[in-house]
Amino acid sequence: MSPAHRPVRRSLPWLLAALSMIGPFSIDAVFPAFPLVGARFGVDAAALQQLISVYLATYAAMSLFHGAISDAVGRKPVIVAGLLVYAAASVGAAVSSSFAMLLTCRALQGMSAGAGLVVGRAVIRDSLQGPAAQRLMSQVMMIFGVAPVIAPMVGALLLSLDGWHGIFWLLAVFSLLLALALQRFLDETHPPAQRTRFAPRPLLAGYLSFGRDRVFWPLLVSSSVNFAGLFLYIASAPHIVRGLLQLSAQGFPWLFVPVVSGLIGGAWLSGRMAGRYSAKSTVSLGYAVMLLACAAHLLLALALPAPRLPWSMLPLILHGIGVQLAFPTLTLLLLDRFPHHRGGISSVQACASLMLCSFVAGVMSPLLSGDMLQLALGASALTLLGVLAWWWYYRITRRALGQPLAGVDTAAGIQAGIAEPR
Repeated sequence: MSPAHRPVRRSLPWLLAALSMIGPFSIDAVFPAFPLVGARFGVDAAALQQLISVYLATYAAMSLFHGAISDAVGRKPVIVAGLLVYAAASVGAAVSSSFAMLLTCRALQGMSAGAGLVVGRAVIRDSLQGPAAQRLMSQVMMIFGVAPVIAPMVGALLLSLDGWHGIFWLLAVFSLLLALALQRFLDETHPPAQRTRFAPRPLLAGYLSFGRDRVFWPLLVSSSVNFAGLFLYIASAPHIVRGLLQLSAQGFPWLFVPVVSGLIGGAWLSGRMAGRYSAKSTVSLGYAVMLLACAAHLLLALALPAPRLPWSMLPLILHGIGVQLAFPTLTLLLLDRFPHHRGGISSVQACASLMLCSFVAGVMSPLLSGDMLQLALGASALTLLGVLAWWWYYRITRRALGQPLAGVDTAAGIQAGIAEPR
């Protein structure tokens, strides 16, 4: 049965949204615990930031393999196995007796957490086509959008109950229950007849074939950088909330509520625009809104001697809207470049995005988070890079972008304007 006619369970958006929430919870729920972890193990702020960058780096590296493995053995086994490993790593983090052990468990979390996000995107594209796929992607992102604001509040609540250990116990229980739910309710969307053999040489050959596609590169850059500007503020949350705004652990919602409001609003708009507006219009509008947000950040940073609530955080709403307007369409355009290797292409996109986010968290955030103007300049530079990549893609494929996102594969996709000439 083709994806366009395969029945989709009503639970699918919720299951995929829960999978996508693993990432934000793994990062944002830990932020309020930084002072306690630092005091427990005697490490400074720079070392604590590695709890984020190590997680992201291993997440990115392993993401290169999750999708390719799912192309070979199916989507469901990879997702469920990844969640079980993640649960075990979370237990290890909760009982860590040294900072080195905690970092090791964070690395294991990163290696396994990507299975859900990477393979989940392939599940969406396996199941639906065209506007329906864009709407499902937007639904997932709307539900997922609550995670970044819930996570730090849950983390702060758990600090008063069981210290920083409770955060990792919660992650262990959540991932284990999710693994059981997926085993019961998730349908396999990649049948044996469509699977490809997993081996190093074919895998490398597949990745090289991606690289030889000239349309692949601007799409990869644009979809990877799309979130990076906003993530600079998310990764800098401990410095912004505690340092610049002088708030307690309960002050994280001042940053995360605007972010999540924008992400949910942008995902809703993207779903409404599916099938009604062209890929060019949707993504271009997203980047225009992101540029407007960057301009607002710069003006406020220049006008205010110190960040002031709520004004300094309000542009994050616009930035979130722009990210979610562009992201579903960019992701689907990239997946449609190689319809028989969606797992592999999703892996490459996730790896590139996460490596960039790891750089943002481990390098840019420590350098720029001491001043709102520096953060605004950094976010603007990242957003401009995404705009240039999208312009590059449009120059290559301008005739194919003047229509709504199509809904067919391979040769028919070329006629519909999605799989553009290479």
